[in-house]
Amino acid sequence: MSQYGNEPQDPYAKPGDSGQSGQYGQQPGYGQQPGQYGQQPGYGQQPGQYGQQGGYGGQQPDPYGGYGQQGYGQQGYGQQQYGQQQYGGYGQGYGAPQGQYAHWGKRVGAYLIDALLGAAASIPFQIIGGIFNATSDTGVSALGTIFSLLGSVAAIAVFVWNTCLKGGGTGWSIGKGVMGIRLLSEQTGQPIGGGMAFVRALAHILDALPCYIGFLWPLWDAKRQTFADKILSTVVVEQPKP
Repeated sequence: MSQYGNEPQDPYAKPGDSGQSGQYGQQPGYGQQPGQYGQQPGYGQQPGQYGQQGGYGGQQPDPYGGYGQQGYGQQGYGQQQYGQQQYGGYGQGYGAPQGQYAHWGKRVGAYLIDALLGAAASIPFQIIGGIFNATSDTGVSALGTIFSLLGSVAAIAVFVWNTCLKGGGTGWSIGKGVMGIRLLSEQTGQPIGGGMAFVRALAHILDALPCYIGFLWPLWDAKRQTFADKILSTVVVEQPKP
């Protein structure tokens, strides 16, 4: 017992020994007190900070369309600008024909050149056949008939090669190449191929039926198309052969 009747309390005694609480041994300090920096979410976990919320490296879209996911890689110049929306031809996209529609006079000139090629291949055979027929007593000879048929075959061969295979495969027959015009598909901007070129030649029958008005239609048509062109979606454009 102390001089004053009571023992002084040891300020460093354990709570079980002294019966008191609220000392520094149990009192929550900065490490445990709620609302302090020990448990309170800081910048690493607090919503809206850089820890969880997607910044430039996360998944949240950049509102300014940055270089991550919404920037120039997908929505910028890669797909929506020069790739698809610009440099299209006649409103059909990048593959549509380029250049002006061919003048009607040039189309007529190309047709005449191609027709003269077929005639040039056929005329020699026709002349020889005519000679044999003229020397025959009956006016018709077997050799004359054969040479006449060979002349027709030669004209057909020139047509198939020049108009269908060459013209359909490249867009330039010999006549179109000389006149600096080209036959292309209106939708793809590519040559239509030999088969479609042959079908187009047959479709010209429709141009000739009503007083050849279909061949004159390009004079006032916006795309300068004949009836055959409209049926097969083809156009003839100003495009010199390289």
